[in-house]
Amino acid sequence: MELSLIVEALLIASSEPLSADELARLVRARVAEAEDVHQRETDDGDAPAPLPDWMTHLATVDSAEILAAIQQLNDSYLESGRSFALLERAKGWKFYTSAQYGDFVRQLFPGRKPERLSGPAMETLAIVAYRQPITKAAIEAVRGVSCDGMLQKLLDRDLVRIGGRADLPGRPLLYETTELFYEHFGIRSIDDLPNAAELRKVKLPEPASETVEYSEQLPLAAVATVAAVAVSEEDQSEEE
Repeated sequence: MELSLIVEALLIASSEPLSADELARLVRARVAEAEDVHQRETDDGDAPAPLPDWMTHLATVDSAEILAAIQQLNDSYLESGRSFALLERAKGWKFYTSAQYGDFVRQLFPGRKPERLSGPAMETLAIVAYRQPITKAAIEAVRGVSCDGMLQKLLDRDLVRIGGRADLPGRPLLYETTELFYEHFGIRSIDDLPNAAELRKVKLPEPASETVEYSEQLPLAAVATVAAVAVSEEDQSEEE
């Protein structure tokens, strides 16, 4: 029995994405279970046949071997022209249909129509994504306007969540992206965002009681908007 087929079976059966480490653990757990049964049968005086070699070899499988098996599966899917592939997201590996079949798959959900975020909402989301965890005051210092409505919209759509409180006077709330954000934009982590390393180092205006000069905020807001648009276009490359 091939490891790649075992991995394929696990991912088909699972309702949730599975990481390479978790897949390796499940495979080793099955081998350990078989070894335990074999040992009990031996202790009872029977003489069962030894475990097959393919199973014995899986006793030490690790995440690297799992990733190699997934690559083997994806290569076979591509070679045979299948309509799906295995892709890794924040929570792990999962089957996704190819984007070219998206219009057909969408017919399964006639009541759900694509909803696009407005420019201000995308700008706010980009600031949260690149600088999370971040307070509302810090977001507003970059945008130069109140962001209560935009944050509420992002919270309602489960793209942003409250991740705790800042160690600052008044203990303001901290905002961060959700698992749905990673799923929607097809990334595994913030590092997969365009120019993530550079934009996370850009010095942001400090929140203050008085409004910061808008002329100082505009360039940073513009950068966030451009990055947000770049990310939004990437989500067209694949449909679940």
